[in-house]
Amino acid sequence: MYASNAYKIYETNNVNTAPPKKLLVMLYEGAIKFCRLAEMAINENNIEKRNENLKRAQDIITELQVTLNHDAGEIAEKLDMLYSYMNSELVQANITNDVTKIIFVREMLDELKEAWNSIN
Repeated sequence: MYASNAYKIYETNNVNTAPPKKLLVMLYEGAIKFCRLAEMAINENNIEKRNENLKRAQDIITELQVTLNHDAGEIAEKLDMLYSYMNSELVQANITNDVTKIIFVREMLDELKEAWNSIN
């Protein structure tokens, strides 16, 4: 019990004190994780877990989308469209049980994460 509570406190402090770039990477990592879990759920034919994990990935992508700084110009507009597309693909994956759509979105998220990691 104590170890679990200590871990939650550590994670909360980690998020609350992280610089913006680190938070962004953490969001990408979370969305990637939930996509992977949704992929596993499809392979296990577990509809409930698939739905739950896809919704969590969509929530993170939506958070990325709503926190875009549109004053940044064209890059923000392009990311906004990309996030909308990703969410649309995940909705379709959930409806059709299509793991290839999830993999496609996960790979795009991974590329974005790596791009942010490469920035000093």
